[in-house]
Amino acid sequence: MSRPPLPDAAKEVLAKPNPCVMATLRSDGAPVSAATWYLLEGDRVLLSMDNDRARLGHLRRDPRVTLTILDEATWYTHVTLIGRVVELRDDDDLADIDRLSRHYGGSPYPERERARTTAIVEIERWHGWGSLKDNDRAAPGQ
Repeated sequence: MSRPPLPDAAKEVLAKPNPCVMATLRSDGAPVSAATWYLLEGDRVLLSMDNDRARLGHLRRDPRVTLTILDEATWYTHVTLIGRVVELRDDDDLADIDRLSRHYGGSPYPERERARTTAIVEIERWHGWGSLKDNDRAAPGQ
């Protein structure tokens, strides 16, 4: 796996509103995944979660996360980002979820009653496949 910075080709794919799957770790160590929206911001990723979702609790306990983003044009091309949540903040005015909703659907987020939390993920390693295949492999154990 490669380390940041991400190449421009990967940033171009990640800038689009592509499907994304997020994996977190339960308290027993088992992985759990869920589809999610994301926004690439430089070398970090913005996520938004309903405060009642289990994955928010997972991240509060263990900030490690993996995101796999599938290129909407060809799902064979994908990028996996491995990192950790470096910031959790209340999204009191829903500005962050609105940004995500506009990015994916063109309008503000319709659910205005439920509290949300924003997570900022710092990318530690990444791996590309398909047209983004990278051959820069980390040493075993990294």
